[in-house]
Amino acid sequence: MGTLTKGGNGFVPSVPLNIAVRGGEIDAMALLLTGGGTVGGDGDVVFHGAPVHPSGAVRLTRGGAGTAWLEVGLASVEARVERVLVVASTERRAMRDVAGLSVEAFAPDGTSVARYDVTDAAGETAMVLAELYRRAGGWKFRAVGQGYANGLAGLATDHGVDVAEPTPPVQPAHPVVPERPAVPTPPVPMPPPVAPGSPVGRQVLGGAAGFKVPGPPMSMPAPVPLPPPMPAPVPLPPPMPAPVPLPPPMPAPVPLPPPVTPTPWAAPPVMPVAPAPYAPPPVVPAPVAPWSYGPVFQPLSWTGRDNDVITVEGLPPGPVVVQLDIDGDGYTGLTVLDRRNKEADNLVNSTEDDFWGRVLAQVPQKGPLRLKLEAEGPWRVEVSPLATARHLTEDEVEYRGPDVLLHTGGAADLTVHYRGDENLIVNIYELADHHDPTALPDDENVLNEIGKRRETVPLPEGPLVVQFEMADGPWRARVRRLGG
Repeated sequence: MGTLTKGGNGFVPSVPLNIAVRGGEIDAMALLLTGGGTVGGDGDVVFHGAPVHPSGAVRLTRGGAGTAWLEVGLASVEARVERVLVVASTERRAMRDVAGLSVEAFAPDGTSVARYDVTDAAGETAMVLAELYRRAGGWKFRAVGQGYANGLAGLATDHGVDVAEPTPPVQPAHPVVPERPAVPTPPVPMPPPVAPGSPVGRQVLGGAAGFKVPGPPMSMPAPVPLPPPMPAPVPLPPPMPAPVPLPPPMPAPVPLPPPVTPTPWAAPPVMPVAPAPYAPPPVVPAPVAPWSYGPVFQPLSWTGRDNDVITVEGLPPGPVVVQLDIDGDGYTGLTVLDRRNKEADNLVNSTEDDFWGRVLAQVPQKGPLRLKLEAEGPWRVEVSPLATARHLTEDEVEYRGPDVLLHTGGAADLTVHYRGDENLIVNIYELADHHDPTALPDDENVLNEIGKRRETVPLPEGPLVVQFEMADGPWRARVRRLGG
């Protein structure tokens, strides 16, 4: 990948990476963020006071000679973690005064896979240098360079770390004792009340809080022991009540009728019955038939940046899956061009940042498939056969954005849990009586709703193509067989 500029990104291998944070007297740390952009708890902050994440996937290993090192085992990062931030901070100076501030990731064999040199630091005292984030089943490295003038406290607050302000030392609270009047016989002094111990505090490291460390208890004067109280006359315990006569022995043991005694023919029937009801049901594979519809070919892929026109040549006619992955903000559009080079079929129309999705396209009978792409930022396009799409099963599928799924089983109910804010549109294509492999039949719309919802709709017997035509947020889906 080489050296990146600010905002640049690229895929890195999903292997343990050694990440060097360079810049002299700086502290390095890592924040493991969930899909909401926040840490899941204090354990998701890796710093010199807690150098190993509970999962063992991220470690702050060593420092010295102007370099701090983080180890990030990408394959071991928990599924709930979507991003790993690499952070640098300083206590004595601004980031612009740190010479040679950079971050670089190395593969286990020492090969550099990504590097970012910070050239525009200012008066901030903490900075997110880079992030590792999930994308299309792998991991990407992005050069971030986002500084925080309010230091680690501001950075931590932005990412859900509970920040406590440093508190001055608490002086022991003593009661104000008024001047004693001169009296011949002063009263016996009562011991001063014991002030509560120092509350458990939060240690502030490098200007950020949220790393919980118990503070030392406050030193208090030893309490003056009170003279032992006069022993109050201890009342004699009330006389023990007369022993309550035990109830007459239960007639159970002796008088039980003989039939209760186990007999060779009574006990055995109970033993073999237990396992039978819990025998697991037979395992039936989700796809009851292999997928054979549509052209078959090796997937093809392209990469680029910003607007472009992609020509896919050499494919047989028929429906295909187009996967689009864009790292950037702004409008994203993907349109099929016809033989006159005019826009024919709009596949993607989105303003979502970092768009990702799979859509259906049709390779024409004559000529190549041509796609007009409107994008801001780097992108990757892959064209693959319908047969490579995932099958709907009774296990939940969880994803985000538009997608193409296959159903090859019998009649079933499809349950969808959608967490986006815009349109959710789901169409199905029935192929049972359709024999033309060069074109899909007319689609049937089964869902067209707006906003978060949970819906269940019937599906006819497969084979079916189930197209999530629009979905701007995360969703989960599963099928439930009829009578299952």
